[in-house]
Amino acid sequence: MILPIYLYGQPVLRQEAEDIEPDYPELHSLIQNMFETMYHSEGVGLAAPQIGLPISVIVIDGSVLADSFPECQDLKFALINPVLEILEDVDPVSRDEGCLSLPGLSEPVKRREHVRLNWLDENFEEHEQEFSGFAARIIQHEYDHLLGKVYTDRVSPIRKQMIKNKLNNISKGKVKCDYRTKAAKN
Repeated sequence: MILPIYLYGQPVLRQEAEDIEPDYPELHSLIQNMFETMYHSEGVGLAAPQIGLPISVIVIDGSVLADSFPECQDLKFALINPVLEILEDVDPVSRDEGCLSLPGLSEPVKRREHVRLNWLDENFEEHEQEFSGFAARIIQHEYDHLLGKVYTDRVSPIRKQMIKNKLNNISKGKVKCDYRTKAAKN
């Protein structure tokens, strides 16, 4: 089932997500619906807060980017209760990012290029893996959603001022999308 994407301004996008337990109701259906919603919206990642649930669940499929970013070739999984660790102390790299919750907007964001992620899969089996390059960027972007952050929180103060009107319009639903959305204000 395709779910509506909650747009910038929705309070759930500013909540810190809660970890879930193995008995979370209909978890497998939720994950399937999140993948379906992400694909329908042409995204490469989707966090549960983006569909209105303040829980620690993310789906990612970066394989469509593998031609440009080979590290994304097998980047497809569901992450439950992930814990992210930055593994480098070098300067972050700036790249443009977009977000399904901020349609029509793209801004340069500085992020680290190497991370370690610990998570549970949909069967609550533990995993740990290191990711680099654009794969690490996708993971950090989605992980931010679990912390109540969106990528525009990471742009420079000048850029924030420049996009303020666009953000206000998104929060009011004054944006065109090819997918279902739920705005904060009518």
